[in-house]
Amino acid sequence: MARRAPARTADGAEANGPGPSHATARYLEAIYYLDHEGEEVRPGRLADWLAVSPPTVTVAVQRLVRDGLVAVHADRTIGLTPAGASAAAAVVRRHRVVECWLTEELGFDWVTADAEAERVAYTLSDVVLDRLFERLGEPTTCPHGNEIPGHGPVERDLVCLSELAAGHPARVSRISELAEHDAPQVLGLLDSEGVVPGAAVTVVAGPSMPGVLSLSVDGNPVALSAATAASVWVERPA
Repeated sequence: MARRAPARTADGAEANGPGPSHATARYLEAIYYLDHEGEEVRPGRLADWLAVSPPTVTVAVQRLVRDGLVAVHADRTIGLTPAGASAAAAVVRRHRVVECWLTEELGFDWVTADAEAERVAYTLSDVVLDRLFERLGEPTTCPHGNEIPGHGPVERDLVCLSELAAGHPARVSRISELAEHDAPQVLGLLDSEGVVPGAAVTVVAGPSMPGVLSLSVDGNPVALSAATAASVWVERPA
């Protein structure tokens, strides 16, 4: 009997177990993040996100389509199929649980935890990941306030900090995944200034430099550029 050809993942590597390869997982994770932040997923954006060439993205997407994980629409936007959405959610869950562990248990700052989670998350077995999740108290969000898939949606009525009216107190809920990826220095700034999930924040009325928001964060004065504030989402005031 002829030997059956090994299953291949979207990056062309042999499949190893039930989960996607690291390279395939990176594509699924990127598509998940972009889609959940309301951005159209296009090949050029994926190339920028993953720091690879457009032809590399073209080949990888073709394989993802072949494997039933994504669909390419008539306008060339890319979307996850139900199977792809499930696989992507598992990848994101893994990354975010590990981020919680690195920050809460090991004391890493946000930027370091995000970078280390990229290296560590894919090496852990599901058994170890589930034990970490239990040890952490089954968190519903990552350190930046973004939902950990598996719990169902976290009900929140959010508004962008850059659009919050002056004098209306609010509470930081989450930091955009796009800012986390595209500008990690912004993540470090927000962390150091205390603009973290749960912090009480108010846009302070009064004159300020053009393009700069004057804030009170847990009672402390903080100045953020409007572009940075646009990456912060807060619970909408009642």
